[in-house]
Amino acid sequence: MPRILVAEFKQETATFNPAMTTYDDFRIVPGSDLINQYDATRTELAGALQVLQAADAEIISGLAVSAVSGGRIGTDDLDRLLSDLLQSFRGHDDIDAVYLCLHGAMAGESEDDPEGRLLAETRALFPNQPLVASLDLHAVLTQRMIDAADVLVPYHTYPHIDHFETGQRAARVLLQLLRGEVSPTVARIELPMLVRGDELITETGHFGTAIRMCQAIEAEATGLAAGVLIGNAFTDVPALQSNVLITTDDDHDSAVAAAERIGRFMWEHRELFQAELTPISEALEIALQTDGLVVFSDAADATASGAAGDSNAILHALLAEPWPKRSLVPIVDAPAVAGAFDAGVGCQVEVTLGGTRDPGRFTPLPVQATVVSLHTAGFAYEDGRQAHPGQVAVLQCEQVTILVTERPVFVVGQQVFTSHDLQPTDFDLVVVKSPNGFRPWYERFATRIVPVDAPGSTSANLHSLPFQHCVRPIFPLDDAVIPPFE
Repeated sequence: MPRILVAEFKQETATFNPAMTTYDDFRIVPGSDLINQYDATRTELAGALQVLQAADAEIISGLAVSAVSGGRIGTDDLDRLLSDLLQSFRGHDDIDAVYLCLHGAMAGESEDDPEGRLLAETRALFPNQPLVASLDLHAVLTQRMIDAADVLVPYHTYPHIDHFETGQRAARVLLQLLRGEVSPTVARIELPMLVRGDELITETGHFGTAIRMCQAIEAEATGLAAGVLIGNAFTDVPALQSNVLITTDDDHDSAVAAAERIGRFMWEHRELFQAELTPISEALEIALQTDGLVVFSDAADATASGAAGDSNAILHALLAEPWPKRSLVPIVDAPAVAGAFDAGVGCQVEVTLGGTRDPGRFTPLPVQATVVSLHTAGFAYEDGRQAHPGQVAVLQCEQVTILVTERPVFVVGQQVFTSHDLQPTDFDLVVVKSPNGFRPWYERFATRIVPVDAPGSTSANLHSLPFQHCVRPIFPLDDAVIPPFE
């Protein structure tokens, strides 16, 4: 019976978000509880556990460490997290293999490649055991990550609906390595491009064609893992760019040829991979003229991409003039939540909303509102993971209902609203803090989806962000960018 070490280390970092991520922002599940916490979810860990347990593997659980996307992680906090993880690995010298569930776009205050560091230190602990990691396709790929792992297995869907399946793919490759059936060879093509926009939706966009090329490679006899890692455009670190990564079984030439073919396809269509955004005033006019549910994508303040979640730009526009339609807006504001709890349900409260976490971009907005409801329990996202918003207040200000959370949460699916007695389909306008991940939960209900051009640390208007560290020159920030195969 093979003994396989399993652990998780996940956060997507937006370095343009000034609100630092701390140790306490992470949810840490001890190894003794990892299987119970994740077994019934639709996560990578659950997918991997299913495959490994079906192969009669004994699961040795390390820590599962994860946080909502956010700003850089403080140096001491990151050191402590990595120390905790590695300590959970020690004492298991008799394991046969390692599976790590990673995001790939984490960044610390002084460490630009936390996942590479974890992989390298894990490899040092287990120099001869197979080591496989799964990655988000928004991972910022580094050579240290490639060198430390035997195989890196990325997502194949955007919006991401293949978490579980990616874990299964990673576990199957790990078992092949463990049985000595394969000898991985890796090819990487670096693409100096940052991409955004609807053409990245794999079901309908050109990016889906590139991903299907990758899936065809994995379906071949020598295919082990293939993907296009487009990076998180808001993790401004020296390795930030797009990459094609192909891993084959002892077939380096075909891996190189495939990586170059997919890389050329991505580069040739680079102009398509940019977001089309609608100014707030125009978006509101669209919502006013549309019957049925309109969804605003406030990607610039996407907590799913690492933003602070305290943008009041759309809220300010809704309240500037009497807005005639029922609207639902989320925002992160701990002081406002405290004020609502002090006042109590049914009471009027005067608070400011927004600008508490990213004050350089947003000025607190004074509002007078009614406290509709107060909540202290967490909730579960659609995939079964637990969310920890802290205290939550629902406020009513004219026709605008405002979900105010003490801490950032993913505002992607509907559970963030329905768990607080708010049904999105009861509204004419709903604001989500997500570029495209919300679509599986809203497309069948929404009459119109509008990507809004608002300010924020995760704006798809890349020229609005102060890049300092990413690969340069890079498309679309610079002119005359030359790809590596020309």
